[in-house]
Amino acid sequence: MNQQLILDLLPPSPPSLENFVAGQNAAALDALAHCSPGRAIYLWGAPGAGRTHLLRATAGAPGSLYAGPGEQAGQLMTVATADTPPYRLVAIDNIELMDDAGQAALFALYNRWREVASTQEAFALVLAGDRAPLAMPLREDLRTRLGWDLVYRLELLSDDERAQALETRAAERGLRLAPEVVSWILTHYSRDMRLLSALLDALDRYSIEKKRAITLPLLKDLLASGRPAPEGEPL
Repeated sequence: MNQQLILDLLPPSPPSLENFVAGQNAAALDALAHCSPGRAIYLWGAPGAGRTHLLRATAGAPGSLYAGPGEQAGQLMTVATADTPPYRLVAIDNIELMDDAGQAALFALYNRWREVASTQEAFALVLAGDRAPLAMPLREDLRTRLGWDLVYRLELLSDDERAQALETRAAERGLRLAPEVVSWILTHYSRDMRLLSALLDALDRYSIEKKRAITLPLLKDLLASGRPAPEGEPL
């Protein structure tokens, strides 16, 4: 069973700040947890570092907007030009993919954010991209704006941190993972914790169905119908 089939079978829990494995990213996680209207946070890091997870988690509260690739220009310009900003937080993902229209809308939104930052109409901005602000393939006036407030680089989890997270999440489900199972998963499967959590859920269900303990042979049986996708693909 490949990774997409596992996700289709048992969708993972919705992204939240609580189910994000922080590793070396505790400062960024704390900043997001306390991000109030008038603040701006820019997150950057490699695929698999958790950018999309954190943006969706931050924008999960009522009165928030998540803008993903391909839908940003119209949404952001609407917010920037509204008589009263309609959201208390706007999260904008994958800004390195923005076209000219998207960049123009983001420029207008940054200007509106700064204009109302100290008023009752203030809103927070949370943005994410794949590289540091000054290295972004954007117009110069946007690159400088990305660094106007807080900037955090998201670090990938180490193998030890990933193993600890796997064992902790397994224990929360009442599961016991043998060391060889954890080692095999970390070596052969995705590095993305969202997919790893979905795999744990699928393993739990499969072991109940087969009435067998979770072992390496059982894991390989579960995956026998397909090959795991390349690791680190999801953001």
